Amino acid sequence: MKKNIFIYLTFLGLIGLLPSCEKDETRVIMLDSPVTPTIATMPDLTLQRSKGTDTLVFAGTPVDPGFQASATYSLEACATGNEFKDYLVIRTGISDKAMKITVSDLNGLLLKKFPADKASSIDFRIRAQLTVDAGTGSRGTSSNPLAYASPVQTVNVTIYGLPRLDLINSGITQKIESPLGDGKYSGYVKLDATKPFTLKDPDANITYGANGTALQVNGTAISATTSGWHKLAADTKGLTFKLEAYMIGLVGSATPNGWDSPDQKMDYDAVTGTWKKTLTLVAGEFKFRLNDAWVWNLGGTTDNLTQGGNNIAVTAGNYTISLTIINGTTGTYKIVKN
Repeated sequence: MKKNIFIYLTFLGLIGLLPSCEKDETRVIMLDSPVTPTIATMPDLTLQRSKGTDTLVFAGTPVDPGFQASATYSLEACATGNEFKDYLVIRTGISDKAMKITVSDLNGLLLKKFPADKASSIDFRIRAQLTVDAGTGSRGTSSNPLAYASPVQTVNVTIYGLPRLDLINSGITQKIESPLGDGKYSGYVKLDATKPFTLKDPDANITYGANGTALQVNGTAISATTSGWHKLAADTKGLTFKLEAYMIGLVGSATPNGWDSPDQKMDYDAVTGTWKKTLTLVAGEFKFRLNDAWVWNLGGTTDNLTQGGNNIAVTAGNYTISLTIINGTTGTYKIVKN
């Protein structure tokens, strides 16, 4: 009998402990119609080369889902009436209160979609991607974020054309440009190591070549040490130039060479400012990296690629993949199954 009483009392004691084991939870309730972000102020978009270093500020108000939440904001632009079916990402960040970009950088981006030296009607918006939770794959998680766009603001923008240097005898028609018109030119060029080239200013009818590591009027042709894409910079006032390999490739278990080099090299489209590649992938993962090395690599989601980000999962098939690099360190990508 005493044993039964002891067991009964022990059971009651355990029941008494149960409330103290419950975990306190904080619940959040999302508004049925979250308040979208807005573009509060637009800068003057009369773009001039002489003001290329000036900073433009797009100021917005944040998304409000009804609770404290973190979001990623993107400033985007498209041709008026396009309804953002084909748009440019101007800036991304964790705040839309002051999205900054220089006149020359904005001008260079808009030149990828709009003609130079004439007015174009352009729609701007701020889009917020909101992550409520992570790991489940349901709506509002990191793999399926909620997205809210601001009302569109339409502005007439005149984009200025850029002074250029043409590459002569490189094998294809290509150029580098000067965003500020200050004699400093740069761009991505595809070079053949067997085809030395010179640089010609078509406006001044002056041809530049090399004098050792310096730039010289009527100098010797410039040679690349390896074939493929390079970043080329030239200063016609300081008479200097810099040529370095810049080859963006895909690497990973889904690609033909797996995680080993050489990577599947992409081609640069100067009109759209994107890197593109069509290839057949197997089921697996991939990332983007520079010059077959891990010092610079991008992973993550289609709208938010970051340095060292997560591997990108893909099913088997033939795809066309395009990559837009933002600020040199982040980016976005699109993948279309053919």
